[in-house]
Amino acid sequence: MNTVLVVGFWWSVATVAYIYAGYPLLVGILSRLRPRSVSQASVNCSVSVVLAAHNEARRIVPRLNNLLSLHGAEAIREILVGSDGSTDETPALVQTCTDPRVRLIAFPVRRGKAAVLNDLISRCTGDVVLLTDARQEFAPDCLQALLANFADPTVGVVSGELVLRTTTTTTTAAAGIGSYWRYEKWIRRCESRFRGVPGATGACYALRRAFFRPIDENTLLDDVAIPMHIVCQGFRCVFEPAAIAWDDPAGTPAQEAIRKRRTIAGAVQLLRLYPQWLNPRCNPLWWEYVSHKVVRLTSPGWLMLALASNAALAAYPLYRVLFVAQLAFYAAAVCGWCYQQMGRRSRLFGPFLMFLILNLTTIRALWDALRSRYDVTWKKALT
Repeated sequence: MNTVLVVGFWWSVATVAYIYAGYPLLVGILSRLRPRSVSQASVNCSVSVVLAAHNEARRIVPRLNNLLSLHGAEAIREILVGSDGSTDETPALVQTCTDPRVRLIAFPVRRGKAAVLNDLISRCTGDVVLLTDARQEFAPDCLQALLANFADPTVGVVSGELVLRTTTTTTTAAAGIGSYWRYEKWIRRCESRFRGVPGATGACYALRRAFFRPIDENTLLDDVAIPMHIVCQGFRCVFEPAAIAWDDPAGTPAQEAIRKRRTIAGAVQLLRLYPQWLNPRCNPLWWEYVSHKVVRLTSPGWLMLALASNAALAAYPLYRVLFVAQLAFYAAAVCGWCYQQMGRRSRLFGPFLMFLILNLTTIRALWDALRSRYDVTWKKALT
């Protein structure tokens, strides 16, 4: 038996197991053994809402109405809508809003979300800045749930919870996305209870304006870069599951791949922009950041090594069984793809399909990142 193949196989299996099971279980255990609570209470503070939009004519009016109708909306001092080079009726529709708190800041040239957020937040006057998008809808008590966490002086950022709607037409891919998202949210809850979350939900997060630092205009993941800047100042980023933002899941793997490919490329980009976050002396959430955001990028390589080394060892009974198990796993993903092509729904095969799609997308995103192909003008992944 080849020792190199054996070591390669078990090392790759152990790494994949740590990425998807070991780290979540460890942070889950630590969140129970060493929980760090947040002192919540009603707070009296002013809020600035910022929303970057590009060609959101269909959604912008309902979105503004939703924000203005939230419980506790009297705390909102201003809603700044940054039109990022919109070519549709988005700017005109924003100007039809009769509430004086709604202000349009129109940027004629499309630059990307990070640049727009930098400009918008620099104009904010509220104590707390709430960042959101045009696509989602907040639950009525979302704002109050977010603000209650700022009663704790150690909290600098609060992330809301993105909840994917379910419909009878949900596809196999969407079912898999739903399972994956529930898994991700569980990890975030545990991270939040333990020490903090190395990032936020881009559709719904709030921060203390005094702690904001402008981010690089080419940044793809503002919802990681902005919170991490505040974390590195010594403040917590916590997850608030009661602050709900509703959204629709991707209907097809291609739609989800657009979003995920950008997210993964953005994670690699952050390593280039902020290499100091890999230093535990500079990053209070070093373990969470590396385990959740960095090591996962290597998953496709370990999966390929596990399959290749297992195939080479398949002449031995134990490894033959393990090889068959691996093939069965990927066969389940193919079955999910077949269901998807037929327009049918399968909760059984959905998670297998999404696992495979996400790792294939990671390979493509890594290739984008290695060639510095960062497109800061985002595409809509969900409709």
